[in-house]
Amino acid sequence: MSEANNAGTGYLPTAEELIEAIKELKAANPEFGIKKVWTNLKEGKGWQVSEKRVKSAMQEHGLIENSGGNNNENKGGNTDQQEGEGKKKKGKAVAPKEQTWPVPSVPIMDLFPNGDFPEGEIQEYQGLNAYRSTSAELKEQERLESHIYQEAREGAEVHRTARKYLQSIAKPGELMIDLCEKLEDKVRELIKDKFPERGIAFPTGCSINHVAAHWTPNGGDKTVLQYDDIVKFDFGTHVNGRIIDCAFTHYFNPRYDPLAQAVKEATNTGIKEAGIDVRLCDIGEAIQEVMESYEVEIDGKVYPVKAIRNLNGHSINPYQIHAGKSVPIVKGGDATKMEEGEFYAIETFGSTGKGIVHEDLECR
Repeated sequence: MSEANNAGTGYLPTAEELIEAIKELKAANPEFGIKKVWTNLKEGKGWQVSEKRVKSAMQEHGLIENSGGNNNENKGGNTDQQEGEGKKKKGKAVAPKEQTWPVPSVPIMDLFPNGDFPEGEIQEYQGLNAYRSTSAELKEQERLESHIYQEAREGAEVHRTARKYLQSIAKPGELMIDLCEKLEDKVRELIKDKFPERGIAFPTGCSINHVAAHWTPNGGDKTVLQYDDIVKFDFGTHVNGRIIDCAFTHYFNPRYDPLAQAVKEATNTGIKEAGIDVRLCDIGEAIQEVMESYEVEIDGKVYPVKAIRNLNGHSINPYQIHAGKSVPIVKGGDATKMEEGEFYAIETFGSTGKGIVHEDLECR
């Protein structure tokens, strides 16, 4: 991970820095449990660290004393026996084992109480970076940073679940603003929204037909979803600032199948080509080659699919959706390289027009 000044608010400590700070706090305050240690790190040092990560570090290094399960933070000092032997302890709630459908209502963290969230698709290192898959040193480094992956994976699982729900309710005749509000309410429920630690990463986009990206309805908007529409739903989630920026294409008329397939294949190509030390321009060239190998027939006319050259993917930082690097989707772009520890959104846009978007959002 890149270095930063740890004197400033929002600093993300390394595993070594975190455990050293915890040991210092415990040495000075042996009675401190998880919550007090976490509070001191977050408010005293201004560190960007989750309570879950603090707990994991303390457990791993044997810094949590067994005191009947109260982490030495029973302020009144009372136990169940002190309150009366006749008083029964409440049974521990049983975590739900599966999501409810067709309307998901169980927060994702409740489905994975141990904090191990689904991995999703893993892309293996290629070429000169293939050694990273077997290097013991790098595997240990990844283990020490596992909390970052778990935060991203929780956000991704929330996104997957909310996306499946939206796909089931987005039907012709629905108001676009109603769909956006239902989606965002569902994200808040599934992620256990709590500002600023977790929640929605940015306003939902629902760009229709010739509008390529970044349109969302304002209050009172009466736009209705139609059978022949092709919509780009774009929404984000975040856990402790780890943003999941993901979009999908939604349509009903099968004539758009080749266009959707072109964009899907181009996106998968961009993901496979991405990696440490890969030049951004090389990713763009590979995406364009796949995208523009497709054509689509609409109302008897055949259109070649074009990659929209002035829309790009981008790097992502904690709590920062656009972090400075752009990933082109056509050849001839920036030769800047991807670096270790970076997060990216690989975004591809296919058009039956000329492959350029204008500020009025009309793709011609």
